[in-house]
Amino acid sequence: MKKLFSLLMILGIFAFGFNAVAQEQSTDAASDTTVVADVEPDPIPEQPEYEQEEEAQSFDQIIKDKFIEGDPKFMSPVLICLILGLAIAIERIISLNLSTTNTQKLLSKVEDALESGGVEAAKEVTKSTRGPVASIFTQGLMRMSEGIEMVEKSVIAYGSVEMGRLERGLVWISLFISLAPMLGFMGTVIGMIGAFDAIEAAGDISPSLVAGGIKVALLTTVAGLIVAIILQLFYNYCVSKIDSIVNSMEDASISLVDLLVKHNLTK
Repeated sequence: MKKLFSLLMILGIFAFGFNAVAQEQSTDAASDTTVVADVEPDPIPEQPEYEQEEEAQSFDQIIKDKFIEGDPKFMSPVLICLILGLAIAIERIISLNLSTTNTQKLLSKVEDALESGGVEAAKEVTKSTRGPVASIFTQGLMRMSEGIEMVEKSVIAYGSVEMGRLERGLVWISLFISLAPMLGFMGTVIGMIGAFDAIEAAGDISPSLVAGGIKVALLTTVAGLIVAIILQLFYNYCVSKIDSIVNSMEDASISLVDLLVKHNLTK
């Protein structure tokens, strides 16, 4: 009986102690929860307004701002070079694309016209076709009665004329390619002179004094180089297109002479 009573007392003590420990733990957890609940989370820092404005700026607005920062009196000549150079380049590209002729198709039509209608029919085919190759064919057909040598000389001479027409305007694009960086460098030199004048007037080297002049110098240089790169791409495309047309003219001229000899039309 005593052993049973002692065992019950021991179990009661353990149960009481366990219950007390559990209550303490639940109390601590509740207090921690209360503290966490009472502590407000740190507010998310808002981005500065200038960062939001920079993100909202469009590419056009950035270009305008840089144009103004680079001083319009130095940036305007560079912009004029870009506009004029692009205008000439676009006109040349359109003209060269219109001057491109399918020489194989033209030769086939000329040969069919010579077989069916003779020289006059061949002239009508070449006159109704646009492009320098057709013009050369017309000049060659007009000299058929004078012999094969005159046909060859006429084709060569008129080919030089057509080549000059194809290259018309390229010299101006080349001028603007060279002029734009020069204008940019001129703005660089003038900007640096202004920076040194500010240093001399202040008698001290301060970043705030020289920053404006250096910024003008760098922006004008970058603008001039960008304009030169853009125009150089268009210029190289035009030169490549002209070379392709000239090669077609030379091959077509040889084929025309061979065609005339084949049909015995140069005697």
